[in-house]
Amino acid sequence: MQQFNKIWFFWLLMVILWNFGWPEVKPIYDVIVAVVLSIIVYKFKKK
Repeated sequence: MQQFNKIWFFWLLMVILWNFGWPEVKPIYDVIVAVVLSIIVYKFKKK
């Protein structure tokens, strides 16, 4: 469970950095980036 918390925290941090780093992008890109980051974190978790 602790590994999940670290991975979830990393994903959340990346989403926050995206949202504050590029606030002018359209909301659809926020969704796309969140999904891509989820896939990356999922694949990282499987290793």
